[in-house]
Amino acid sequence: MDLVALAAEAYVYGYPLVRDLSVVEGAMYTGYGPLPPTPFNHFAHADRPVPPDTPFVSVGDDTVRSVAHLDLSGGPVLLHVPGQDSAYRVLQFVDAWTDNFAYVGRHRSTSTRAGDWLVVPPGWAGRVPDGVLGVIDAPTSVVTVVGRSDCDGGAERVRAFQEQLTVTYVETGTHRTGLPAPDPDVPEPLRFFEQLRVWMADFPPSAPDRAYQDRFQPLGLLEEGASPYVRADAVLVRALTEGAARGGARVEEADRAGAVRAGWVMRPHLFDYNLDHYGVGTIDSPEWRIADREASYLTRAVAARSALWGVHGYETLYARALCDAGGGRLNGAHSYVLRFEGRPPAEAGWALAVYEMAGYSGAAYGTAGYDGAGSRIGESLAGRVPAYAEDGSLTVRVRRERPDDPVAAVNWLAAPDGDFRLVLRLCAPGAGILDGTYRLPAVERDR
Repeated sequence: MDLVALAAEAYVYGYPLVRDLSVVEGAMYTGYGPLPPTPFNHFAHADRPVPPDTPFVSVGDDTVRSVAHLDLSGGPVLLHVPGQDSAYRVLQFVDAWTDNFAYVGRHRSTSTRAGDWLVVPPGWAGRVPDGVLGVIDAPTSVVTVVGRSDCDGGAERVRAFQEQLTVTYVETGTHRTGLPAPDPDVPEPLRFFEQLRVWMADFPPSAPDRAYQDRFQPLGLLEEGASPYVRADAVLVRALTEGAARGGARVEEADRAGAVRAGWVMRPHLFDYNLDHYGVGTIDSPEWRIADREASYLTRAVAARSALWGVHGYETLYARALCDAGGGRLNGAHSYVLRFEGRPPAEAGWALAVYEMAGYSGAAYGTAGYDGAGSRIGESLAGRVPAYAEDGSLTVRVRRERPDDPVAAVNWLAAPDGDFRLVLRLCAPGAGILDGTYRLPAVERDR
């Protein structure tokens, strides 16, 4: 048996679980981005758009996050969701293996009514309280709820929504205050596999995945009790360390192979690896599932690496452009023009924003206070509403200087001095953008 190859498979398979729970654990003690340290079953709220260098943001986003890590080991909890206003807001539910298994929101998945949702652990068969809006079945006993609030209306409107998001207990069970701890005596090079061993036992996946992971018995990943990695023999140590390196390289290589359309990088099916859990607001349909289960493990690892807690393409789709149509890097020393042939197909609104490239981080250029001045245009989302031509087309100019022409100024995006990227966000995207019949415009350099 090739133990190195097997360890590489195990790394790809288990990376999402280890990545997810490592971030969850960090959230409790150190926080991340603008989100403060927060214990289980409480919401942490950002007071500004979350920068793209935060662990769960990749391409850039102008929503404000509210995140709660729910522990259901002591029983279900009630999640109170306020009434939805006209702004785009959605709560996404992610299990420990990074499967998106439910969505609660105004525009696509559920109603605008205020009320409570009962979130229950695996196998729960208790009584559902009267008056709840619905039951959300969690695949694992720890789940993450990621709330996204559009900045439309400013900070006060977002804060009013956040203050009404609450989590309460409905049973008297004892909830854990931390995650199961790996053995601290395991050498650092083997720590990943020790985390995977411990967390895989506490947060088992679906039955088909459990059958797949039985193949990892020779690596010690299914052993219970004392860790087999404290005094592992040299053969196993070599297999695990070389396998982790090989598996990591496989994920990194697959991550670089994103889809490109006319200079835009877009991955509408990056989160289609959930094959077993379809709750409120999800779409159980073949076009949103990866047919090959083993292939789905690599896609899941890529998503965890590059866009942890990202949403399905049918909820929100992101496209980013780093280069112009000629292949040159976007830079504020030049001026660019984009011509949309018609409104981007997005039922819940769209936004086009400029992001600085320095450190691949930072909020949209010039968006302090959520005003989007000079940095973002769109419809139904924060930013200036664009001016369309009589034929329905939209011409957007990206450059440092504000155009003198009033109409051109409305459709102008201010560019920073150095390299930048464009990010197009489409909420509840239409069929045209998903099937490729609507073509995103090329970013043409005009000087």
